[in-house]
Amino acid sequence: MSYLFPSSTITFDAALRDIASGSPKARAFAAHALGDVTEPAARKRALDALIRALGDDRPEVRAEAASSLGGLAEPGALPYLIKRLDDGVAAVRQNAAIAIGMMRAPDGFDPLAQALAEGPADLRFQAATSLAEIDPVRSFEYVLKALGDKDPQVVGAAALSVGAIASELDEPERKAVAKAALTAQLVNGDAGARFDLAYALADLDDPAGKAELAKALTDEGRAWDAVTALGRLAAAAELAEAVTNKKSPAEAATLAAGLLIALEPDHLAARKLLIDSLTSRKVHVRGIAIEQLTLVGGAWAKRPLENLARSGKGADLLEPIASALRAIGDKP
Repeated sequence: MSYLFPSSTITFDAALRDIASGSPKARAFAAHALGDVTEPAARKRALDALIRALGDDRPEVRAEAASSLGGLAEPGALPYLIKRLDDGVAAVRQNAAIAIGMMRAPDGFDPLAQALAEGPADLRFQAATSLAEIDPVRSFEYVLKALGDKDPQVVGAAALSVGAIASELDEPERKAVAKAALTAQLVNGDAGARFDLAYALADLDDPAGKAELAKALTDEGRAWDAVTALGRLAAAAELAEAVTNKKSPAEAATLAAGLLIALEPDHLAARKLLIDSLTSRKVHVRGIAIEQLTLVGGAWAKRPLENLARSGKGADLLEPIASALRAIGDKP
C-alpha cells in the first residue's frame, strides 16, 4: 500500500534527517520521498537509510520504506525485504512482496513461492502477482495451483497471473491447460473471483466467462475492465448493452461505444454516445470520447469535434482534438 502525503517537497538532506529522528509521520514521509532519488551517490545513502527504516517500530514507516526500496531496485535491499515477508502487519509484508517483484531478482522467487503456499491470505494475494513479475514461465505452475486457494481474492490474483502469463507464451499446450483450469473455477462462490477468472479467460481469447463480464457492466469498480475484456472478445452484443444501458458508468460506456464502432462502423447508438460524451461535464469522459474518435471516428465526428474545440469545454483538450481531426482526415 502507499500512504497519502501532502503535495509538498522535501530536500534529500531533510529526508535523511527525518527518516532517522522525525515524528512517525515525518519518518514515513521521508521514506516515501527517498524512493525518488536518482543521483548514484545519493541513492547509496538513501538505500542505507531505507534499509534501516525497515526495522522502524511504526508499520507505516516500514511499509513506505519497503515501497521505496522496490522503486530503487537495488539488489542489496533484497535480503532485508525478504525478512519483511514475515512482518506482523499486512501492509508491510504486502509492500515487501511488491518490492521484490519490482526488483525482478531471481533470489526473491523462492521466498515468494513459499509465501504463496504458506503465507497469510493478504501475502498470498500479492505473491501471486509478484512471482509472475520475476519469472513468468517458472511461476506458471505455482500460480496455476493457487487457483484452488480457499481465499477468493487469492484465486482472483492467481487467475490474472495465469491469464497474463499464458497469453504471452507461444505454447498452445500451456494455454489449453490455463483455459481449462480457469474455466473449472468459474463456479467459485465469490463474484469478484469469478470476474477475475473471466477477465483472465478473455486475455486468452476464450469467451467462457463472457456472461460474468456482462454482469459487471453496471458495476462502478469493474465496468471499465469488463468493457476492455469484452472488446478483446469482440462481443458486440454485450458492448451494445453497455452503450445503451443508462446504469453503465459514463467512462465504460464511452469506451464501449468506441470498441463497438470498431466492430460495427455504422452503429448509430454508439456514434451518438461518443458525440454526446464530447460535452460531458467530466473532462476525463470528454478525453475518452476524443481518444475513441481518434481511433474510429469518421466524417460524422468532425463538426462535433470542431465545436468542442471552440467551446470552453474544449480549452484543455485542444491538442487531442487536433490529433483526432488529423486522424479522421478525409475518412468517409
